[in-house]
Amino acid sequence: MIDHLQYQKAVERAEAMLKQAGIVITAAERERFEVADFGLGELEKTGLQIITYINTERCCAKEIIMFPHQTCPEHRHPTVGTTLGKEETFRCRWGKVYLYVSGEATKTPTCHPPKRSESHYTVWKEICLKPGDQYTLVPDTLHWFQSGPEGAIVSEFSTRSTDEADFFTDPRIQRMPVVAKE
Repeated sequence: MIDHLQYQKAVERAEAMLKQAGIVITAAERERFEVADFGLGELEKTGLQIITYINTERCCAKEIIMFPHQTCPEHRHPTVGTTLGKEETFRCRWGKVYLYVSGEATKTPTCHPPKRSESHYTVWKEICLKPGDQYTLVPDTLHWFQSGPEGAIVSEFSTRSTDEADFFTDPRIQRMPVVAKE
């Protein structure tokens, strides 16, 4: 859980990064900022700042703003009932982001999981995304990602997002953010 002041500071910082990258958002989009600490209370290490532009039955578009070395924990988007899990494409807009997926492990990975969480990170094939690079994940792909030293801005294009159904390797994770009232 984060408090209202932490939420406001994270939104202001993310908004400054968007401005630096030349990405314009509307006042309505600013009001919809999601600041996710995944229930760990370590936003600087494990967290994301997200603007969801659209999320319909067929498609979803988001902007993911990551502070320097911030990590999105290992997870997958599973099939639920007869609904296939989310297929998503990450396109790096600014900074660098290191995506880790299953496959042959990178011998010397650039990134390391946050301390005290290492055992919950199991996939190590590294894909480095720089501005203009993109990578598509099929449904049910185990993955995690971490921004580089400047932070990163990543556009996500996907099928319908049902993040509340995501499966995280770390059982402590709470996907839906909780912001304490003022």
